[in-house]
Amino acid sequence: MFDLEKKLVEARKLGVLCVGDLMLDNFVYGEVSRISPEAPAPVIAVQREDVVIGGAGNVARNIAGLGARCIFVGAIGRDEAGRHCRKLFAQSSRLLKPRLITDAARPTTRKLRFVSEHFSTHLLRADWEEARPVAAGVEAAIIAQASKALGQVQAVILSDYAKGVLTPKVIRTVIERARKRNIPVIVDPKGHDYSIYRGATLVTPNRKELGEAAHHPVRTQEEVAAAAAKLARLVGSEAVLVTLSENGMLLQIKGRKPVHVPAYPAKVRDVSGAGDTVVAVLAVLLALGADFETAMRTANAAASVAVEKKGTAVVTAAELRQRILPPAALASEEKIARDRKALAARVAEWRRRDLRIGFTNGVFDLLHPGHIAVLAQARAACDRLIVGLNSDASVRRLNKGDERPLQNEKARAEVLAALEAVDLVAIFSEDTPLQLIRSIRPQVLVKGADYRGKDVVGRDIVEADGGQVILVDLVAGHSTTDIVRRSRAKARR
Repeated sequence: MFDLEKKLVEARKLGVLCVGDLMLDNFVYGEVSRISPEAPAPVIAVQREDVVIGGAGNVARNIAGLGARCIFVGAIGRDEAGRHCRKLFAQSSRLLKPRLITDAARPTTRKLRFVSEHFSTHLLRADWEEARPVAAGVEAAIIAQASKALGQVQAVILSDYAKGVLTPKVIRTVIERARKRNIPVIVDPKGHDYSIYRGATLVTPNRKELGEAAHHPVRTQEEVAAAAAKLARLVGSEAVLVTLSENGMLLQIKGRKPVHVPAYPAKVRDVSGAGDTVVAVLAVLLALGADFETAMRTANAAASVAVEKKGTAVVTAAELRQRILPPAALASEEKIARDRKALAARVAEWRRRDLRIGFTNGVFDLLHPGHIAVLAQARAACDRLIVGLNSDASVRRLNKGDERPLQNEKARAEVLAALEAVDLVAIFSEDTPLQLIRSIRPQVLVKGADYRGKDVVGRDIVEADGGQVILVDLVAGHSTTDIVRRSRAKARR
């Protein structure tokens, strides 16, 4: 039996080679509240901008996020976007080893997306690219770097975005040399002629790509399975995994019946890069010795984590464990910081991955719709939400009554940790969370709108760091104090 939890720890011993089309992904987030007077076009009030490594580079980021070492081979232009890519790689995980070839004859592929912050809706995308094969000299350099890396890895990914890095010669050479070493090759394909991928271990088209490549209808699950079997014969691969968006995944292993798994339940915020996460997990799992079905089921879970994040996202081994293992078994271990040292370590890890950290705080004695509204909106404004929770002693000093809190701090922390919106709970014993905020230095600070801006504890710290303070409208008629008062009044009747 494949022990995922134990095997993921072993990922740090692995090396994965990723070759493909590198991109620079820009996400501009804001709100649309009016139409331009100059033309019938929406006006976005920009609130923030994220710039990350995308395309095949995001596959590499996900491999490193899972704890494995990744050697990435790709091409950049001699331009500002290319220099930005180098800078981002230099700032990324030490597990990520880029081997970038500069191609002065073409620009670095760049994609700029404008996104509604509140609705997580893509409004517009602008692309800078030249989708043509790289020159012979660049092609030779890519082959040389990939071939050199094969002696250091246990799996290979060809991440094809059809921008020109993966020429037929690059694809054939890498597959043939990997096969001689018995290294599995996973292909995330593009185009209509999949014969160039012949000899790959696993090919991962989506439904539309499968239909076009196999020249077969793919409306029903039976048709998808038949098309996948046809494609496996065409490519000579051991298996074909078809991603079906909200309908999950279908795996066709040569000589076996197809296996379909439904999609994990997820609150979809952004599907950008979810396929990159899938292929990264498949490669790491196969390198760890998993069978195809185990790798697919794990990748399916990882995809549900990726789509719940904004932008081109990375899924970590810890997040994967949280999604697969029972929440009750993980809440206290993974989501409650038992001391400030544990809190600092988690925050440092998130900062290394350039995640946007949010913070809110409260007593959360009896969880009600007002609490849920604040937590949900706080989580929507950040990548990781930390909730500061008043200790029992701190609550008693807040003059909420002799019988408060109704639940002790352990119970309140466990309830908060079970919520999807909450990533970490930190208990504080001071009268205010000021000391906690100073140690966390969040980029987003969220409180209920009953606080005037100047009264929000920690506002000056967050704004001095260039962060944002958000006041969330309260849900009328919901307050723990009112609930307690009404309960007591009913008890006296």
